[in-house]
Amino acid sequence: MPSSPTRDRVDPQKVNTKPLRRPPWIKVRAPAGETYEKVHQLMRSKALHTVCEEAMCPNLGECWGSGTATFLMLGDICTRTCRFCDIKHGRPPALDWAEPERVAQAVRDMQLQHAVITSVNRDERLDGGAPIFAAVIRRIRELRPGCSIEVLIPDFKGSLEALKIVMDARPEILNHNVETVPRLFKTIQPQDNYAWAEATLTNAKKLDPDVLTKSGLMVGLGETMAEVKDTMRDLRTWGVDILTIGQYLQPSRKHWPIDRYYTMEEFNELKAFGLEIGFRWVESGPLVRSSYHAAEQVRALSVVHRQLYGQG
Repeated sequence: MPSSPTRDRVDPQKVNTKPLRRPPWIKVRAPAGETYEKVHQLMRSKALHTVCEEAMCPNLGECWGSGTATFLMLGDICTRTCRFCDIKHGRPPALDWAEPERVAQAVRDMQLQHAVITSVNRDERLDGGAPIFAAVIRRIRELRPGCSIEVLIPDFKGSLEALKIVMDARPEILNHNVETVPRLFKTIQPQDNYAWAEATLTNAKKLDPDVLTKSGLMVGLGETMAEVKDTMRDLRTWGVDILTIGQYLQPSRKHWPIDRYYTMEEFNELKAFGLEIGFRWVESGPLVRSSYHAAEQVRALSVVHRQLYGQG
């Protein structure tokens, strides 16, 4: 039987008893509206999870209000205990092999032009759940022709075999977030490995040179601006095309505390630097998250979808 999931993340000495006051440039839109309610009902009717809800994304109201969502697959219990994340962790149940069909039906019913698929980590499996990703990509292509697909995948512990299962299904965008700088990597993500992130992103390009690769960073965890820029240089060396940079927002006092809030000027500086060193697209701002404006990115950057599949 699966163990009871928990959301506790941080050792008692790291609990932030006096949270920083949010600056005026961080304003979260409350979820509401007719389209939001339709999306909410659709997710519940198909027993689907979204990272929008599970990770308490600040853009939930905006994205669901416009009829978009990031689907969370492989269940809603993660095998890792990242200290920034509000997704439950513990021992997950068996994979639900009907999940790809339900997700694909939701993509069709929402008439999406771009679908974003992510998942929890499933480290109890050698393949990390990669076959589920491949299945949902292929089923979306059948039920919603012309819809481009972005997968935000785990690192699969650097497994080339698991990654190849996903890449053989040919998503338009292959996304894996490094989240933070090397100095903080094991502190913030105890079960993760910077080398696994490198392997995932570099091998994706080797397996499919046409794929757009993407990664994301959070700021405000205790890193320096110089460290952020060094990590951005690493990502470019790994061939990453698209970068997202957003402010870390502490989900609860049990999670890693916010070190500081970056200013709009600093976000603009990081965007300019990213474009200068060769990223094809940089989203940088307080509320930017990995799938924020994802549809705009693929429309602006990629003709891969039409070239590969002959579809609009």
